[in-house]
Amino acid sequence: MPGFERHMFICTNQRDIDARTSCGHKNSRALKDAFKDAVKAAGLKGRVRAQESGCLDQCEHGPTVVVYPEGVWYGFVQLSDVQQIVDEHLVGGKPVERLRIADSCLNNSQCPHQPKR
Repeated sequence: MPGFERHMFICTNQRDIDARTSCGHKNSRALKDAFKDAVKAAGLKGRVRAQESGCLDQCEHGPTVVVYPEGVWYGFVQLSDVQQIVDEHLVGGKPVERLRIADSCLNNSQCPHQPKR
């Protein structure tokens, strides 16, 4: 069986409510289900794998989704964004720029989205 053309991970990590915010508190399980349904409806099942993941360490941008092999990171993804990501990125090959996490924010403690400590 050949590998997937694309593999997407949807963070569903959920921390204790008193800890740092997490994607699981932001409806990411429903997001994962919506991506799975949209991938199937687009005829991409077997070519694109959408699955939940543990923490992707981009909590301040959550819900967070990453698509490989391109390594495109999406942040603040909502249910209303799912179809656009599937149509434009997974089908059309063009990432949805308005949802991309800036490279300057990935793993950067100076990112303006980081909580003030």
